[in-house]
Amino acid sequence: MREIEDKPLRDDVHLLGDLLGQTLRAQEGDELFGMVERVRTLAKSGRSGNAADFEELAALLASRPTSEALPVARAFAHFLNLANIAEQHHRVRRRREYLRRTDAKPQPGSCDEVFGRLIAEGGNPESLFERVRDLEIELVLTAHPTEVVRRTLLQKYGRIAGLLELLDRDDLPAGERNAAIEELRRVVTAAWETDEVRHDKPTPVDEVKGGLFVFEQTLFDALPQYLRTVNEALEKHTGQSLPPTSVPIRFGSWIGGDRDGNPNVTPDVTGTACMLSRWVAADLYLREVDSLRSELSMSHGSVELMVTVSEMTEGEQELRPTTIDMGPKSNVEPYRALLKTLRTRLAMTKKTIEESIRAEAGWRDWATRYGQASGGNDGPIVVASELLEPLMLCDRSLRETGNGVIADGRLIDLIRRVSCFGATLVRLDVRQDAARHAALLDAITRAIGAGSYGEWTEEQKVAFLVTELESRRPIIPLDLALADEERDVLETFRAIALIPRESLGAYVITMAGHPSDVLAVALLQKECGISDPLRVVPLFETAADLGRGAGTIGKLLSTEVYRRDIGDRQEVMIGYSDSSKDAGRFAAAWELYKAQEQIVEAAHRAGVKLTLFHGRGGSVGRGGGPTYLAIASQPPGSVDGRLRVTVQGEMIQAEFGLSGIALRTLEIYTTATLNATLAPEACRKEEWRTLMQTMSAAAARSYREVVYNEPKFVDYFRAATPEVELGELNIGSRPARRKGSKGGVESLRAIPWQFAWSQTRLLLPSWLGVDGAIRAALDAGQEAMLASMYEQWPFFRSAIELIEMVLAKAEPQIAAEYDRQLVPDDLEPIGRLLRARLADTVALVLRVTGHTRLLETNPVLRRSIDVRNPYVDPINLVQAAVLRRYRELPDPVLRDAFVVTVNGISAGMRNTG
Repeated sequence: MREIEDKPLRDDVHLLGDLLGQTLRAQEGDELFGMVERVRTLAKSGRSGNAADFEELAALLASRPTSEALPVARAFAHFLNLANIAEQHHRVRRRREYLRRTDAKPQPGSCDEVFGRLIAEGGNPESLFERVRDLEIELVLTAHPTEVVRRTLLQKYGRIAGLLELLDRDDLPAGERNAAIEELRRVVTAAWETDEVRHDKPTPVDEVKGGLFVFEQTLFDALPQYLRTVNEALEKHTGQSLPPTSVPIRFGSWIGGDRDGNPNVTPDVTGTACMLSRWVAADLYLREVDSLRSELSMSHGSVELMVTVSEMTEGEQELRPTTIDMGPKSNVEPYRALLKTLRTRLAMTKKTIEESIRAEAGWRDWATRYGQASGGNDGPIVVASELLEPLMLCDRSLRETGNGVIADGRLIDLIRRVSCFGATLVRLDVRQDAARHAALLDAITRAIGAGSYGEWTEEQKVAFLVTELESRRPIIPLDLALADEERDVLETFRAIALIPRESLGAYVITMAGHPSDVLAVALLQKECGISDPLRVVPLFETAADLGRGAGTIGKLLSTEVYRRDIGDRQEVMIGYSDSSKDAGRFAAAWELYKAQEQIVEAAHRAGVKLTLFHGRGGSVGRGGGPTYLAIASQPPGSVDGRLRVTVQGEMIQAEFGLSGIALRTLEIYTTATLNATLAPEACRKEEWRTLMQTMSAAAARSYREVVYNEPKFVDYFRAATPEVELGELNIGSRPARRKGSKGGVESLRAIPWQFAWSQTRLLLPSWLGVDGAIRAALDAGQEAMLASMYEQWPFFRSAIELIEMVLAKAEPQIAAEYDRQLVPDDLEPIGRLLRARLADTVALVLRVTGHTRLLETNPVLRRSIDVRNPYVDPINLVQAAVLRRYRELPDPVLRDAFVVTVNGISAGMRNTG
């Protein structure tokens, strides 16, 4: 059955591979094509166990000049990107085929399946409806250098997917089929001829534009389709319809607001980011309003509508308040008249933003003129209600006059878009390091003669902050002298005061560890005149801060002035990156789990509704992995219908790049959150927790003995991976390190730490330490308990399955080739030790799962990895050779060649950073 289901995928991959081969012959000649075929043959043979052919392949690519090896790497990179498109399209195709089958059960994880199962398990339909209606899920897009594909190529990939969809039609005539294949050939050729290398480092504004692209590409159109899917399932299982303004999922962004360690994100960048998202929103709405005006050509409406239009058009025409058609002599079209005003305001929104951004005053001019009040009937759109009110009036009128079937079409789709995206498309979070706020407060307290804030105890800081929060007197002197970094923090708060409130989301504090870190931001918002303050979200990321998290939140919520300001809601962000880098993924997962339990309990004691904000990355080492599995493995009570989560780097395209994939992603977030909210608490035995604590401690020791205690480890890391070279590339606006120096692992950002290991395919941060954890359990005679934990505890099963996925992707043979070409003799023992530990970890994980082979229960992923490996291997071998030459003689040509290999390996690995 699987072979039959996968045949269309194989056919698509074969077609795209043939077209790429034809392109290579036509554009580069038979010699390159022949070289590519030779490399492919050797790579496949090497993968099948022929060590001699792998050695021949490595020697061949290492000996070729870069001018010959690079086109080979490009060819394999292009094939992998084409294979990715085919795989994503196949996922959409299989879902559609599944939904077409009248005899099929609901698709696992779908709204139909989950709603039906929850009812069958004894759930109350009314309660289920209320839970779905009240879901609060926010997906927050972030810019990260792991997204290395240029936007111009992403557009071409989208076109290829569209053509594959066209070719799926059974009724396509031969002539149209041939024309579609010819168009595919043109797009494949255009992609080959496109330079995949960014020659200029992207600015934060470039990243903002890239982040907004996914809304134009898929999300704006996928959103109403997703909500129709939710509504149909609700009607089927509860008999109730989702209210038109009820939207379980909304979107946020950090792109242009995340200034933690990125000096390129200035207050003006944040303001510009907000204006650009408003411009894109207006542009998208303008298209829909024009289409809606074409549809709503009726000449009669409700009394409310007719009166409203009469008042709007007074002096131009007279309208009678009536629900009766005004007859053939009347040329009044009230819906079009009402929407004409909305269209005019949307056009003005675009125009005024364009003019302001081009002007010297920039975004500040627009915000000053329009941002703090409604634009009236003829000004630009500022708040979502100005979009929603005329649309809801149209909806009420259509239903009152018996035209509900029309209201349930394009109109309700637009109402739901506005309810989700507002006037701003996304709400932008602001993020900054706690130390930067403390430095500014220190400058202020010194200037007013209150002493040094930085030298005070935590109790003194809290006392000062509480007093000033309750006071009406300003504490920032007008002539305050500040260093550049301190002034930047102050100007950021002043920018927040000016930016329209609906453009902004939360204020996230990196490295938060104490109540004063949160109260400091609350005070700075007050002092800078922010009348509607942003909610303040502490980010607990290091192991120490996670351990203190519950105590910090408990003290914070017992602070009267703070509690009065926040009401009954608190948001806390937990980070996966630094904790994983500090103690390894396995130990970090347990610390995160316990921290969530404790924070949830602290909020519960205080009577506060808690939202946990998960800072997940693409790689397993940074909290990535299958969405449903990740949400299902959260501690009981930690979701409760509310969830925020980051979508980072290349995962934006992976989850939302095609409309069908975006639709499925949104559905999975909905059902996983609902299931985690309503599902009965899984069995959690105290002896399991005790063993997990033992294993976690052993995992951390095992990890740190290499990463932190091996004196030569950092030297090995920099020699064996392209970490240094990645920091030189134009693939992100953020510096690779939190500090300018080349310190140890602790100074390295978690993203390049993961990214560098994924390029060599050792994937060390995601599995190192697991061997120590499992051995500790086995040494304690607890193998049977491990088996029961794996079978019955969702958290533990998730942890092991994610490790299993990483181990299946890891390739010690490739990592050894990097060592052979790049690592000095005195460092090679470290590499051999790590590869031996990788093999040991594989054996131990299989022992826990009872499997004979990695991914034994996930044949689709197993096959995908096996098919990709022969195409990724040659790119790795070329990269190792390019790095060796580049380190001997740095050259821009070699650097560009390196970027090509980075793109190719990322395409092959999928979740990399």
